[in-house]
Amino acid sequence: MQKSSRVAVLGGGSFGTAVANIIADNNHHVRLWMRNPDVASAINEQHINPRSFPDFVLNSQLKATNDIAEAVRDADYVFFAVPSQFSRDVAQQSRAHIKKGAALISLTKGIEAETFYLMSQVLGQEFPDHSIAVLSGPNLAKEVIQRQPTATVIASKDDHLIEQVQAMLHTAYFRVYASSDMYGVELGGALKNCYAIMCGMAAALGSGQNTIGMLLTRSLAEMSRFAVRLGADPMTFLGLAGVGDLIVTCMSPLSRNYKVGFALGQGQELEAVLQELGQVAEGVNTLSLVQQKAEELNIYMPLVNGMYDILHNGKSIADVVDKLMLAEQNTDVEFSMLEK
Repeated sequence: MQKSSRVAVLGGGSFGTAVANIIADNNHHVRLWMRNPDVASAINEQHINPRSFPDFVLNSQLKATNDIAEAVRDADYVFFAVPSQFSRDVAQQSRAHIKKGAALISLTKGIEAETFYLMSQVLGQEFPDHSIAVLSGPNLAKEVIQRQPTATVIASKDDHLIEQVQAMLHTAYFRVYASSDMYGVELGGALKNCYAIMCGMAAALGSGQNTIGMLLTRSLAEMSRFAVRLGADPMTFLGLAGVGDLIVTCMSPLSRNYKVGFALGQGQELEAVLQELGQVAEGVNTLSLVQQKAEELNIYMPLVNGMYDILHNGKSIADVVDKLMLAEQNTDVEFSMLEK
């Protein structure tokens, strides 16, 4: 049995709260950091997160704070669960207080705008002497907090850290698989958000299941094509962090990015949708970054280009589907075509 560890989770949104609650369920000492002192007080006094899960009682051992130094001090493991645009800032705020040898685990599915760095790369720059891992998979926070059976993937170059995180997070309702492909696992988590917006739009417009099936499978091909060009293992996309996360995010009304797409498909304006959502939908920012990078590297990504046209150039989902149907007919599965 794993000994009790001191753990910090930075980011008190829905997934950060859900992961912190798992860790508390496993009898570790966990502190959850968030900026809002009122939410922190509600977690400590009422054992609820009124913004993310007002109807769910959290483990009473979970403690919250809005003092980042207090959260990370003496922590053996620090989980980063803040939106990608704030990740470097939070890393820099916490750096002076994180002890030497603490392991860092990213839960964020996004890309840094200025650099096109994934979160493991951001953490690697800010913490060059620490072991780093990333966690990603088909993990809707609301279902995790309800303790519904869920699986995820932990990826790292440090095999020992993988084993430690697996033991820390494994419960009767949460299973953690291992991977050595950090880049592929992170790219899967970031890229699928773009396609969830498109599938939400398609659902709002009444598209048939044939259309949805086509969008999902072409999305998977496009994701893997892009990721392999950037150095990922294509087989990663056949697992939980690839096709598993893609299906969940593109098919569930619980997904923020799906919600954005569905609202757009109903004719709402993007800015109004994001304001009403009240949470970060990583796919909106990721889409523009991926479109620019694909253009720079000359990677064929018709769905990303189509979604970019919809969000920024006034095109419709019908225009994108028509363009896809009229495009050159090529190989269905590309993995076997890759050069060794």
